[in-house]
Amino acid sequence: MYHVIVKVSGLLCMLFLSASAMASSYTDLVELFEEWRAFERPPLKDGAPDYRADTNLLRAEELKLWQARLNALDISAWPVSEQVDWHLVRAEMNGLAFNFRVLRPWERDPAFYQSVWTYQSDTPAHEGPTHHALIELWTYDFPLSDDDAQRLARQLDGIPPLLAQAQLNLTGNARELWIGGIRNIKDQADALAALADMPGDAGEGFVQSLAQATEATDEFISWLVAEGANKDGPSGIGIDDYTWSLRNVHYIPMTWEEEVRLLQRELDRAWSSLKLEEHNNRDLPPLTPVSSAEEYEQLAERSLQTFVQFLGEGDILPPYDYLEPALRAQMGHFVPAEERNFFYTVSHHEPLALWTHWYHWFDLARMEAQPHPSPIRRNALLYNLWDSRSEGLSTAFEEISMHAGLYDSNPRARELVWIMVAQRAARGLGSLQAQANRFTLKEARDFHVQWTPRGWMREDLDLLGFEQLLYLRQPGYGTSYITGKAMMDRLIADRAQQLGDAFSLSRFFYEVDEAGVIPMSLLRWQLTGDDSQIRALMASPEG
Repeated sequence: MYHVIVKVSGLLCMLFLSASAMASSYTDLVELFEEWRAFERPPLKDGAPDYRADTNLLRAEELKLWQARLNALDISAWPVSEQVDWHLVRAEMNGLAFNFRVLRPWERDPAFYQSVWTYQSDTPAHEGPTHHALIELWTYDFPLSDDDAQRLARQLDGIPPLLAQAQLNLTGNARELWIGGIRNIKDQADALAALADMPGDAGEGFVQSLAQATEATDEFISWLVAEGANKDGPSGIGIDDYTWSLRNVHYIPMTWEEEVRLLQRELDRAWSSLKLEEHNNRDLPPLTPVSSAEEYEQLAERSLQTFVQFLGEGDILPPYDYLEPALRAQMGHFVPAEERNFFYTVSHHEPLALWTHWYHWFDLARMEAQPHPSPIRRNALLYNLWDSRSEGLSTAFEEISMHAGLYDSNPRARELVWIMVAQRAARGLGSLQAQANRFTLKEARDFHVQWTPRGWMREDLDLLGFEQLLYLRQPGYGTSYITGKAMMDRLIADRAQQLGDAFSLSRFFYEVDEAGVIPMSLLRWQLTGDDSQIRALMASPEG
């Protein structure tokens, strides 16, 4: 017999693992995964997830048992895809351990307690730390049916106890997270107010639940504002903990310093390439934005047809049935010039420059239409550990499409691609300095604005504040666009080297899609057989 002894709440708990369990099968991993996911959800307290300090201390000790069970599995003889799944479970467990040890969103981050979401994320799960009882209003049809009204009322009933608990849990001193997070809770108040104005009669019980949720939200905002005056501590987690999370949760084979170098290189490359494109296009008429809803609709329809044809006839992607429906659902709408944020500014010049980032929606459509055979990869991985693949591929696809000829008949559109690369590198660099507590949040935003070309990153719109606050809340997310893109470039090079003349973009993206939305280093291992990055991660001192 083999045992691991862990101290939990003053008691010694012994986990017995037989020799046969240690030499276990993939089925054992799947069973462990399902049990782990059940444990990962905290218990309830008064109808809300329990994030109290005593509960977290106990769960942090219990987590060691789950990690011991996982580490006891002998995976050395398993196929690579199954070994990759083992690492996915390890990364999720590390994500919870990191939250307990460092991030502590329930203690430091008021935005963690936002319950009401009015839109679907374009990524597999919401960006940044969220609690376990979210209310996804976008999944409801209005007017509400009787069943939906009762279901939504039950969800709303969880808001008052959660926010009452939050006032006990939020003992942290991260000033910028605190002040910034008030905006998220105000967004919830606005969503609840809008919900009260929805058409239809949802019944007295629903009205009462909504009123109580609204009152609790308003009281929480007042409490946050009052307590915010006493907060004066840093919000970044520091370089060492950032690197630990990067390597052990997100499986990025880099350090904070290496990301700084990469993003600075990409910022320089984007600005230089933009200037060269502008020089090459100097005799062409400028690319002007549309000025009416009618113009936008006509341009969007032409762009959609062009893009679908390019992806299919250009042998860029396999002939997936879901491509056009996924794009058509995200065509956007006309926005007046004074209200356009950075991405609206891009799309009103040339929608395709933004839509090439919509690989996100291809991913989500595929997850629904063709669920992955692995239960571990079938749904969204926890703790945003999909970010390098989701954001990295979507960002890479912008430049891939450009180089593959999407803008051959519209050379000015190439300038937009470099502007977007520069914007993402600038915001990532700002977020890196904020996590190191070398920039305040304002300084990160100022850097973001300064290094986005043409003055298109506006200080007077919400996007700037949203992005930098998100990247402060979720270490590593702001850099994942560029870091993941660089890793995608490496993967293309690896597969082209391996396949030679048999390489094609459609074959490559089919392989990528078949593997699921997993960290880029694990994707590289599965597609190439090269596990050098994973071995380096497992052997590093940060691990």
